[in-house]
Amino acid sequence: MKSTKFTIPGKPQGKGRPRFSSRSGHAYTPAQTADYENKVRLYYSRQTRCTPLQGNIRADITAYFPIPKSTRKAKAILLAEEHTPCPKKPDADNIAKIILDSLNGLAYTDDSAVIYLTVGKLYGNTPRVEVTLTEV
Repeated sequence: MKSTKFTIPGKPQGKGRPRFSSRSGHAYTPAQTADYENKVRLYYSRQTRCTPLQGNIRADITAYFPIPKSTRKAKAILLAEEHTPCPKKPDADNIAKIILDSLNGLAYTDDSAVIYLTVGKLYGNTPRVEVTLTEV
C-alpha cells in the first residue's frame, strides 16, 4: 500500500467560484485560486518523489488556521495544544476541492479515484495544510 504525505505552508484557502467574462462569455478561474493551486503542486513536487498513485485513493486533509491575534495568550495556547476545531471560512469541502483538483494528473490520474476523504479544520500556531494520500 503506497502512501505520500506533504505540507502546504501558509493560511489554508478554499476553491473560488469560477468567474465569467461579460465580454467573451467564457468562464475563468480567479487568480487567487490559480495561484494557490500552483502552490499545492509546487509543494507536492518538492516534498514527494512518488510516481502517481494507482487505483482507489484515501485522502486525509487537515487545515491549520492561525489563532486570532485578539485571543488571550492562555486561551491561544489551549487552542493550539488541544487541536480545537476552527469554524471559520473557507468551508471544508472547498479546501478539499482546491487540493484534490490541484493534484489531478500529478499525484493521480483523476480525483475521481479518491473514494475516502476526511477533512479537518483546526487552530494551530503555524498555518498550513497537511495532506496524506494512500492507495487502498
